[in-house]
Amino acid sequence: MDGDLAALALRDSGELSRETGLDPVVRDTQRKGLRRRRLLRWAGGIGAGGAGLGGYATALEPGVRLRVVHHRISPPNWPRGLPLSIALIADPHCGGPHTPLARLSRAVAMTNAQKPDMVVLLGDYLADHRFVSERPSMRQVADVLAGLRAPLGVHAILGNHDWWEDPAAQAKQVPMPFAAADFAAAGLPILHNEVRPLEHQGQRIWLAGLGSQWSYGRRGSWHGTDDLPGTLAQVTDGAPTILLAHEPDIFPQVPSRVAVTLSGHTHGGQVRAFGWSPVVPSRFGNRFAYGSIIEDRRHLVVSGGIGNSIMPVRFGMPPEITMVELS
Repeated sequence: MDGDLAALALRDSGELSRETGLDPVVRDTQRKGLRRRRLLRWAGGIGAGGAGLGGYATALEPGVRLRVVHHRISPPNWPRGLPLSIALIADPHCGGPHTPLARLSRAVAMTNAQKPDMVVLLGDYLADHRFVSERPSMRQVADVLAGLRAPLGVHAILGNHDWWEDPAAQAKQVPMPFAAADFAAAGLPILHNEVRPLEHQGQRIWLAGLGSQWSYGRRGSWHGTDDLPGTLAQVTDGAPTILLAHEPDIFPQVPSRVAVTLSGHTHGGQVRAFGWSPVVPSRFGNRFAYGSIIEDRRHLVVSGGIGNSIMPVRFGMPPEITMVELS
């Protein structure tokens, strides 16, 4: 019965002769040819699908898509009845063709359209992978980011790549990389192991900015310029504190008196499926790879970022502007 149905299907498709008296050798040759044609069609379809998938992952998702992701959190030590919206711009890694200055300008416009109370810039401002065709200066990037607007201001820290871009900083000939001076000249002074007091609806808020945990060691032993105890020691009262830390690996050391830690660095792994990424630049792997994370009632939000590192590839992790809404 099954053989009759198969023969009928082949006959109806026009690919098997209607002659019932065909020589068995001829019939077998026809069937082998049919199988080869089908295999070639399948292989062609798989090849086309693979090419399309590769084009999406190397061009469309990393270079065209840009979304706004919202996280609503209520830390236990955040004042009740005090809403605060914070826009996070992390890891733009500016450089054409994927993140030219025009794309960064689009991100600035999209961020301003969210009307956040505050904007924080979480580091890694320039691309340094081999696939960059256009390299803006750090000052050009800072000038574009200076177009951000928020009632409580725009606040920036540096990432590991911002240190790695400066040979003098890597040689420890200067205390800070040139990115700090370029951002300050654009009206965006860098927070480096220091705090700023802010006032929001009559409530004081402390904003703490940490140095990078990977400042040195691109070609040697890894170590940072971060000083978490020294930074938090500058908080002089019990007002809520928001911590900016480029790398999320510091989170296990963050005390519970910090309302939320905001980080970037990981890009969400750039490739992500079912909440998992195969490669995450963190000693904790996927534990702090992406999103809103709560451990021991402490809150961490890790932005997926805008740009790319090492390879201009994103799949399942589109570039994003991250909105954190505290209440």
